[in-house]
Amino acid sequence: MLTAIIDYESGNLHSAEKAFQKMAAETGAGSVVVTSDPETVAVADHIVLPGDGAFPACAAALRASGCFEAMVDAVENRGRPFLGICVGMQLMAQEGHEYEATKGLGWIDGSVEHIAPSDPALKVPHMGWNDLLIDTPHPLLDGIETGEHAYFVHSYQMRMLAPGQRVAHVDYGGDVTAIVADGTKVGLQFHPEKSAGAGLRMIANFLNWRP
Repeated sequence: MLTAIIDYESGNLHSAEKAFQKMAAETGAGSVVVTSDPETVAVADHIVLPGDGAFPACAAALRASGCFEAMVDAVENRGRPFLGICVGMQLMAQEGHEYEATKGLGWIDGSVEHIAPSDPALKVPHMGWNDLLIDTPHPLLDGIETGEHAYFVHSYQMRMLAPGQRVAHVDYGGDVTAIVADGTKVGLQFHPEKSAGAGLRMIANFLNWRP
């Protein structure tokens, strides 16, 4: 089994790589590689798309990368399990509205908009630990319960148009979508590699997910 973490120059992937490799070794889930090689992405059994930065820049970099077509084919046509992290999750939406309207992958029925907490004392970016509130059961959450903590760093959130695609949310002056899913595709707004035991459990669940 091979898991490919796509490198499209969207940020430092070192901590994600180490966390995925650790859990793959502990659970016998095969090998994990960080790659910008489309042939590696094409043959991978699981695909991870991280992302840090602005939606338009990440969308442009992803589409310009040699991995874009291989990723889309593997996920859309061959049903490979996909995990988007942070901006990688936001790119799953139909459209982003950070600086300018930018087309997303269209895998989740929603748009990415600026966080606007109802409590003016809550700062943006939303940075720190929050309790997950589970909306819908999902294999990624095996062994995870409402109230477990996850670590967030973001100024934009996904506004859901199809509530059934939302797996979990957090309360940050209002509902903030934390996990989305559709078929073999799942996205996390938070960083699982920085979310202690709960995050590592989700990584292990994803690596061993066989839809």
